[in-house]
Amino acid sequence: MVLPLKNFAVDSSRWKLVSNIIVLIIALWGVSKHQYSINKVSVFESFLIEAFAPIQRGTLSVKEKISYMVDHYVLIVNTSKVNEELKAEVEKLQGKIFTMSEVEKENERLKQLLDFGKEIPRKKVLAQIVSFDSSNEFKVLRINKGEKHGLKLLSPVITMTGLVGYVYRLTPNYADILTILDQNNRVDAIVTRTRSHGIVEGSSGFRAQLKHMNRTEKIEIEDEVITAGLGTIYPKGIKVGKISKIDKENYGITQDVEITPAVNFHKLEEVVVLLEEIEISKDDSKKESEKKVLK
Repeated sequence: MVLPLKNFAVDSSRWKLVSNIIVLIIALWGVSKHQYSINKVSVFESFLIEAFAPIQRGTLSVKEKISYMVDHYVLIVNTSKVNEELKAEVEKLQGKIFTMSEVEKENERLKQLLDFGKEIPRKKVLAQIVSFDSSNEFKVLRINKGEKHGLKLLSPVITMTGLVGYVYRLTPNYADILTILDQNNRVDAIVTRTRSHGIVEGSSGFRAQLKHMNRTEKIEIEDEVITAGLGTIYPKGIKVGKISKIDKENYGITQDVEITPAVNFHKLEEVVVLLEEIEISKDDSKKESEKKVLK
């Protein structure tokens, strides 16, 4: 008897499914029953492990510490180097800022000196103080201009605050100034309020004296003293100082008068040297006359 072909194909598919299920069940059962191999440690192996494990642990710890120290030492060295470079750069920048600030201040002072005394008909030479006298009383100053710059002996020296002194010694590039603080420097002066005349001479303690002042003159503390313009050294109208002390003696015809100079010699850095009077040419004089006529 012959079976139909259709029934044979259905039985074959069922058989494959059943066989696959059987194989899967066998595989899972084998995995669940698997036993891993476990090696027992011998007495000798146990001794070696116990003996060398601390050494290995110490070696590893030392290695880690050395590695840590090396890494951090290199890091510290690099950081220190960077810090030094940054510090040097900051100091360099601060130096530039300071220099620029000092130049700006100096330029401002020089500008004020140039603007000062425009009404004085003399040539002007700007100069800087390079040293003071060894007595530290500022009686003699040295400036960085000399004969090569047109300076002459007895040239008056001023600042925008007042009278400094005059040139009494010259070299080609330097000049020494005898200040009004020296007793050998005598200045003809007048008191602006009373128009009283006297002679200013240097004294001790950064002060000066107004000598030959008549006792009848009604001068007062804080009265201003200026140059009288007598003689050939100082032009008229330059501030000399202010009266700081008056002592009328019981005898004689004069009074003892002390002056505080208008110039602060402790902070003096730049000065102006006045040279000979500026000569006005005939053409300039003619132009000035024509301007006056037109007015």
